[in-house]
Amino acid sequence: MNQLHLSRWLRCLPIASNALLTLLLAGCNDDGGPPAVAPPLAVLQCSGTAIPGSGTGQPTGGPEIATGFASKDPVNTRTVMAVTANPISSRVACDILAKGGSAVDAAIAAQMALNLVEPQSSGIGGGAFMLYYDAATKAVQSYDGRETAPAAATPNYLRFIDDATNQTLPKPNARLSGRSIGTPGVLRMLELAYQDHGRLPWRDLFQPGIDIATNGFNISPRMAASIAADTANLSRDPDAKAYFLNADGSGKTAGTVLKNPALAATFTTIANNGASAFYTGDIGQAIIDKVNDTTGGITTGKTTLADLGAYQAKRRDPICTTYRIYFVCGMGPPSSGGITVESALGILENFNLSQNGPVFIDRNGGKPSVLGVHL
Repeated sequence: MNQLHLSRWLRCLPIASNALLTLLLAGCNDDGGPPAVAPPLAVLQCSGTAIPGSGTGQPTGGPEIATGFASKDPVNTRTVMAVTANPISSRVACDILAKGGSAVDAAIAAQMALNLVEPQSSGIGGGAFMLYYDAATKAVQSYDGRETAPAAATPNYLRFIDDATNQTLPKPNARLSGRSIGTPGVLRMLELAYQDHGRLPWRDLFQPGIDIATNGFNISPRMAASIAADTANLSRDPDAKAYFLNADGSGKTAGTVLKNPALAATFTTIANNGASAFYTGDIGQAIIDKVNDTTGGITTGKTTLADLGAYQAKRRDPICTTYRIYFVCGMGPPSSGGITVESALGILENFNLSQNGPVFIDRNGGKPSVLGVHL
């Protein structure tokens, strides 16, 4: 899934101050199975040890700010563990587990926190995939919450403003226009996984996010770097400008307390009325209004309330294969990740990698061998 610039986030979903981005949900499997995979930037053993990432990477010209490399000691636990991209969301996940919640419960609560503390990477305005391992049955289930294009989209939807009457590029470009917005799937996917594996009341999983949005949180160095790298685009949208930028147009800096009462209200509505409240009613209409906003001459999208209402998340079989003595599973289509990783492992399995190990190993990764790198 493509990641989008901050400037598109508020255009997509002003009521939630977020965008159509992606998330590979972090999971805690409290029944002894392996966790789902997420960026290993903030690891919490649920007894309380936090190892946050540096989060000080510089802009690289891409949509996602670089995190930077940081040496870390391995973390082991015999109970449960939460791995997310921010210590705040990791703590939220651990708290849910401590209350008797399942791995899916913890992932849902963590996602709501991530929507606030790392909006440049994930949120309810976007799409997601989830891999879930059930230790009791030793089965892996995948859930597909990928965004979908509007029904009115044509093969040239991202190329032309109109196939017949205006074959020019969307303004200011496809990525920063309404054409970049798909029907979000995160909440429907989380709801589907919750129906299968949830334990705690649905509403309880949103309360941590509501509290964070209401009381505020400190902007992380990584989020601040993302804002600073994209101030020009953020300033295009009044909602984005007000939320992410200072009065002088500069980006809000690390440590600034950021509150989001609008998102707290959105979370409350979804907590009380289920995921359908996001795709219908006032929230659904607010999404459509933003998709059709022409502020600054921006080309609109073609998503409708019917598109939102028709969205369905899907249970899918994972892509699994063997690698030496291991059994490896990943997300299948429409994701390319599982197939790509398992194809690479299938090639590497034909070589004795132990003969091409690093020249030496240290906390910074050591020095690899030339053939090892090639393979």
